[in-house]
Amino acid sequence: MGRSRGGLTTKTHLVCDGRSRALAFILTPGQVADTSMLAPTLGQIRVPGAVGRPRTRPERVLADTGYPSKSNRAWLRAHGIAATIPERDDQIAHRRNKPDRPIDFGEQQKARYRGRNVVERCFNRLEQWRGIAMRSDKTAGSYHAGLCLAATLHWLTTSNRIAVQR
Repeated sequence: MGRSRGGLTTKTHLVCDGRSRALAFILTPGQVADTSMLAPTLGQIRVPGAVGRPRTRPERVLADTGYPSKSNRAWLRAHGIAATIPERDDQIAHRRNKPDRPIDFGEQQKARYRGRNVVERCFNRLEQWRGIAMRSDKTAGSYHAGLCLAATLHWLTTSNRIAVQR
């Protein structure tokens, strides 16, 4: 069968809600930089409401240190999305050389960033499926289909739990 084309070097860029349920994800080859995939991944969000058009923008983005680029921050500002993204050490050092650009990742931002574990919980929940955890699918399309199925089942089980608790 040969080496997996959808597998070992495939990256999943994921957006999830506060209950660690996947809203959107994109698969890319392993060599694609994380920072270049923030806008396309957020562009995949479609959350239908009771009335009107589906929501396509979150109020705030919590992301790890793979995503803090100048272009990402500008894109988020242009779309009116608040961001909690810590800067990498090299970016902080560069800002120290420019006195007009303060480093602002205060206590409120740190407290918000602690909530980023919902993304990790979402990945952990998806990886309960053996095929997703091992990335053993032959093609990226079948791996993506497995992710869609696992995410759908996760949505169904969490929605059911919420309905039972009421």
